[in-house]
Amino acid sequence: MRKVLTVFIMLGLVSLLADITYEGARSISGAYIKVLEGTSLVAGAIMIGEFLGYIMRFLSGVAADRLRSSKVLWAFTISGYLINLLAVPSLAFAGRWEFALALLFMERIGKGLRTPSRDVILSEVMEGLGRGKGFGLHEVMDQLGAFTGPLIVTLAITGSGGSYSQAFLVLSIPAIASIVSLSIAATMYPKVRSISVERAVLGWGFGREFKLFSIALSLMTAGYLPWSIVSYHLKVAQTVGDPEIAMLYALAMAVDAIIAFPTGYLYDRMGVRSLIVTPIAAALIPLALINGSRIYVYSAAVLWGVVMGVYETSMRAAIPDLVHESKRALAYGVYGLIYGASWMLGGLIIGAIHELNPLYLTVYSAILEIPSVILIAYLSTSMKIIK
Repeated sequence: MRKVLTVFIMLGLVSLLADITYEGARSISGAYIKVLEGTSLVAGAIMIGEFLGYIMRFLSGVAADRLRSSKVLWAFTISGYLINLLAVPSLAFAGRWEFALALLFMERIGKGLRTPSRDVILSEVMEGLGRGKGFGLHEVMDQLGAFTGPLIVTLAITGSGGSYSQAFLVLSIPAIASIVSLSIAATMYPKVRSISVERAVLGWGFGREFKLFSIALSLMTAGYLPWSIVSYHLKVAQTVGDPEIAMLYALAMAVDAIIAFPTGYLYDRMGVRSLIVTPIAAALIPLALINGSRIYVYSAAVLWGVVMGVYETSMRAAIPDLVHESKRALAYGVYGLIYGASWMLGGLIIGAIHELNPLYLTVYSAILEIPSVILIAYLSTSMKIIK
């Protein structure tokens, strides 16, 4: 048990350090596109990278499901973090928005490669804790990094007289440290039991509950403003200065960290019903952001963190309850594909709407989030946990 707990802590440190790296970069990605003379549509196109990453989640999930090898799981996980190590610091040398966009795509692809395999390992390690609480604790560590990364970026930009390049170079330090921690975890826990379970379910093995869950997920995600659009809007509207944009993202990540464990605990107690706050909070984000006053902008950041906190805890914890144990890797891949496709399409639509009139974003988000609320409410009354 002590060994498993140590592996859990090491994987938490990996996420903490990796989040310092890519969330630090993400906090200023939209603003950086503006600095490199890209448009809001280009800032929205960052979500294409999200989609590519989620396609990679699907492909790596399928590969892990078919190959059923602990070595493959760890290889995907380690390779994904290595790509992260290369992509983020390289943003310092982009020079043009086209190159910056390509590197942001590369970073998302690396994340997509590693996530299903890492989540299978995590779901096994955390079985004794309760998955909701386990994913919640992991998310606390994850978001401590996500909070620290934007703070480091804020200090780097302020200390270098507004240099975004200096900020990206500083982020190489936690990226290297994450690889060291991951190597220790892989050495301590080389054999993953669930990936060796003989397939007990033919075909895809996904029932009605998983399909309803996926539809609700796609709607709420497509209506959820990506941070690239949030930061782009803040840069254009000049509601806050550049360092404060990163600080607002740090606030969102702090909120994510604060609610992570309580959210996971609520999932263990209430199940899918605990997810209903997600589309409601997502629909309120554009209302707060477009208002323009500082207090509403900070409220938008808080709401953004609430939504992301639920995505990273309860949503992930629900997957093993909806599919057979032997299909977890594939299910996490499918979940990632649906999530990524919805966020990419939503991001492009949101970017285009922002070009026309930012006020229209409030209507667009409400149209998608309201049916998502209804679906989650229905699913919470009919969901059957798969054993």
